[in-house]
Amino acid sequence: MAYAVTLIPGDGIGPELTEATRRVLDATGVPFTWDIQQAGANVIESEGTPLPSRVLESIRTNKVAIKGPITTPVGGGFRSVNVGLRKELGLYASLRPCRTYTGVQSRYENVDLVVVRENTEDLYSGIEFEQGSDGAAEIARRIEAVSGARVPDGSAIAIKYISETASDRIARFAYEYAKKNGRRKVSIVHKANIIKYADGLFLERARRIGAEYPDIETNDVIVDNMMMQLVQKPELYDVLLCPNLYGDIVSDLCAGLVGGLGIGPGANFGEDAALFEPIHGSAPKYTGQNKANPMAMIFSGVMMLRHLGEADAANRLESVLSEMITEGREVTYDLLPLEQRDRALGTSEVADAIIRRLGA
Repeated sequence: MAYAVTLIPGDGIGPELTEATRRVLDATGVPFTWDIQQAGANVIESEGTPLPSRVLESIRTNKVAIKGPITTPVGGGFRSVNVGLRKELGLYASLRPCRTYTGVQSRYENVDLVVVRENTEDLYSGIEFEQGSDGAAEIARRIEAVSGARVPDGSAIAIKYISETASDRIARFAYEYAKKNGRRKVSIVHKANIIKYADGLFLERARRIGAEYPDIETNDVIVDNMMMQLVQKPELYDVLLCPNLYGDIVSDLCAGLVGGLGIGPGANFGEDAALFEPIHGSAPKYTGQNKANPMAMIFSGVMMLRHLGEADAANRLESVLSEMITEGREVTYDLLPLEQRDRALGTSEVADAIIRRLGA
């Protein structure tokens, strides 16, 4: 019986990557029925929103989705579709593995990190008040009334909140992941020395959950120190448990340690659905150029195969990807030294090479 999976092409380079990924996943021999749903900048004019309700309903029905990158405007414009999907579907846990592959240009060797990021709270909650708005003025008055602190006139205000429930949930996810995957250590990332109540709560709840897993080492690291530690000695770390904002930043740094976002997969998990996606952006300036590296999204497909219980197909595909990266012959420009980029393959040609190696 075929797996029904929602397929969201996205925008920018998303459709090219999505088509390459779909072809490769079909070539594994695992049967899929693809429910293609458009979202992002491309549908605003026709549907009035970048995230139509039909997309959410499709994922709720199928329980599994894989998506290409979707543009998030800086400053004005619509809010992030990615954040909207996570909030609407209760996808509370983001999982971003970062490991080195022989053949990828990097200053580091033998890096194998997993970032577990809380997905629903913190500054990504979307509770903001625009400069000069009545809401900002009212919030500023309330802050001064209850705390004595004065917010300067003309300020924009964003609300950060962290709850016991979400902290417990993401901490348990991290420790269960570590337990099931033979990971030795969970590092709690925070700024509780300054943000004493919100980050302090996250740290306290994560420590409490960690105490239930005595076979897994727990430590905690202040976020700015964590960034330095990762640059200096990433081999000391394993699973990094982060609140929402820090998780976003830390995961990009970890991707940089292993050679960039072009091979960085991601997954988002909730109680009732899972969404798989590359961690890089939509790179609109490369749209339609058949140039972008599809491997991050294909690696996300590997994660999806494992989620579906198709471990053999996942291992076979991951082995092919690793082999291609190591050989460095059939890859996109970003995986080649500058002087060799004239022999780079395009997005679709990389997919062709993977399919050929899979024997499909």
